Amino acid sequence: MKIQKNAMVSISMTLKDENGNIIENNDQEIIYLHGGYGHLFTKLEEALEGRSIGDAFNINLSPVEAFGEFNEELVSKELLSDLPEDLEVGMELDGEVEGVIFSVLEMDETHALVDGNHPYAGFSLVAEGKVLEIEYLDDETVTQILEDEHQH
Repeated sequence: MKIQKNAMVSISMTLKDENGNIIENNDQEIIYLHGGYGHLFTKLEEALEGRSIGDAFNINLSPVEAFGEFNEELVSKELLSDLPEDLEVGMELDGEVEGVIFSVLEMDETHALVDGNHPYAGFSLVAEGKVLEIEYLDDETVTQILEDEHQH
């Protein structure tokens, strides 16, 4: 059984920086619908195409192939009066840009420094792991999964 379009795939995966330091070790398996649906990094999904249960993988991802380049325009100093009253360092705020979450990095008496970049933006990463399970799905099941996803 090989990974192909519309297969439900389960993998174990660890993300490391380019120096081999673990930055994310997933305790639980990652389950995704294979086939270009945006559930995994494109390069990783392409590298998994055709693999079988038990196959190991070790894929290098440039910043663009992973969480994107660091964007200085997504870092700004905002007036506290423009932000929620209960603001604390480490909080996340929805931004005015669709899908961008801003993290509060620093605060002083009048301002907060916020960053809308993913914490790993600008990093080259290595994704390594193993294929655990593969289940082929019929078109109806795939359609249902995709519809459920868009309702959430």
